[in-house]
Amino acid sequence: MTTPSPVKRVVIVGGGTAGWMTAAALAKVTQGTDSKIQLIESESIGTVGVGEASIPSLITFNKMLGIDENQFMAETKGTFKLGIDFVGWGAEGDRYFHPFGTYGRGINSIDFQHWWLQSYNQSNSPDLEEYSLAAQSAFAGKFTRMQPMPDAPFDALTYAFQFDAGLYAQFLRKFSEDLGVERIEGVIEDSQKNPESGYIESVRLTSGERIHGDLFIDCSGFRSLLIRQALGTKFVDWSSWLPCNRAVAVACERSSAPEPFTRSTARSAGWQWRIPLQHRNGNGYVYCNDYISDDEATATLLENLDGVAEGNPRQLKFTTGHLESFWEKNCIAIGLSAGFLEPLESTSIHLIQSAIQKLIALYPSQNFEEDKRRIFNERTILEYQRIRDFLILHYRANRRPEPFWRALAAMEAPPHLARKLTSYQQAGNIFREDDELFSVPSWLAVMHGQGIRTESCHPLTSKMDASFVKERLQEIRDGIQYVVGAMPSHGEYLDRYCKVK
Repeated sequence: MTTPSPVKRVVIVGGGTAGWMTAAALAKVTQGTDSKIQLIESESIGTVGVGEASIPSLITFNKMLGIDENQFMAETKGTFKLGIDFVGWGAEGDRYFHPFGTYGRGINSIDFQHWWLQSYNQSNSPDLEEYSLAAQSAFAGKFTRMQPMPDAPFDALTYAFQFDAGLYAQFLRKFSEDLGVERIEGVIEDSQKNPESGYIESVRLTSGERIHGDLFIDCSGFRSLLIRQALGTKFVDWSSWLPCNRAVAVACERSSAPEPFTRSTARSAGWQWRIPLQHRNGNGYVYCNDYISDDEATATLLENLDGVAEGNPRQLKFTTGHLESFWEKNCIAIGLSAGFLEPLESTSIHLIQSAIQKLIALYPSQNFEEDKRRIFNERTILEYQRIRDFLILHYRANRRPEPFWRALAAMEAPPHLARKLTSYQQAGNIFREDDELFSVPSWLAVMHGQGIRTESCHPLTSKMDASFVKERLQEIRDGIQYVVGAMPSHGEYLDRYCKVK
């Protein structure tokens, strides 16, 4: 067996979160080899910096790099995140929480939701959130990092981060440069392709300097300088399902201790996010300009801040969707250059991380094996589709009166989502398919939270002694309240371990 030589010269076009996450990961895994990693960015070109919340998978990425979590939190002015608080999404006045982690534990190999659904449908059980350690901790403003609890009737706390994405990029830049990544200051003028293969051979800066490479990573954001402008890769438009195409963002002063969760509040033509950091709150309004003007959206955002705005609101235009091909010839798109899904479930940074992980697993040799490209593209497209369907669920299952929301409630669900809804409504079943990102508890949280109800549940639940099930459910609730009561407040925990210096 012969082992082909890996590509040696990697050129990353664009910095920001996507560029520096890619640089850091590739520098780590190619450490000790003769690989050369260069990143081209310009101080004159700003980054989007809209999303500042993550999901638990980022813990794995930081651990892979060997990053100290407390240092990361302090340097990015981060807070911990236990889930998302959805306000007004089902109908005006509604509220539900999408927590990280699980609800309780199953009984007799039957998933927890069936036991809870049976009891809930008989009006014998409190609402779903009482069985989530993350939800109850969030409501109490508590947090602590925990060891696994295999003998408890519920899992240990699952968490993610809320942080300043710009500071995270700076943090990773230093990390990457310490591992030998070369940062090149410059603006790209054009690229040169091989006339026979169509592969990119180099990019030319406005200074006239040419940067040659074997593998090019396009992290240039919505401009997609290489993957779309140079290679002509087409874009798959999902506006018919997710019509929001604008966002306006602004930071504001904090008026209270930072809460360990993100808030998403439904508005007349979209939704508003609020992300608490140690030093400020991040805010934004994601909307569709067919139903509200940019000025009206900005006014709505500014009227609904928790504190005084810091700076001027920033406008962002986008189209929901993704590239037909994320890996084309010797160029791979990562981040906003690859596609955009609104940050409703904080998936933007996860999609960057996931692309990096697939790139490492399918790292090309100098032969650029076609099968690796095929696998990368197929898996990425499926990943985007599954996340898309989860986002659509939030919009489609609503009872709000505004024209924007009525139009979304009337949309036809994609086949995968339609199957999910039918399976749950008919029998309370939820199955995780195709390595999709969101697990059974996440689907349960949003389906129930958006007002979707089931006709029945697992038939074997009716054969279990009702008093035993009632006691088991009570044991879960009591155990969660005991653990939450022993936790420090989120603010106390931050001050002790992760305080900004």
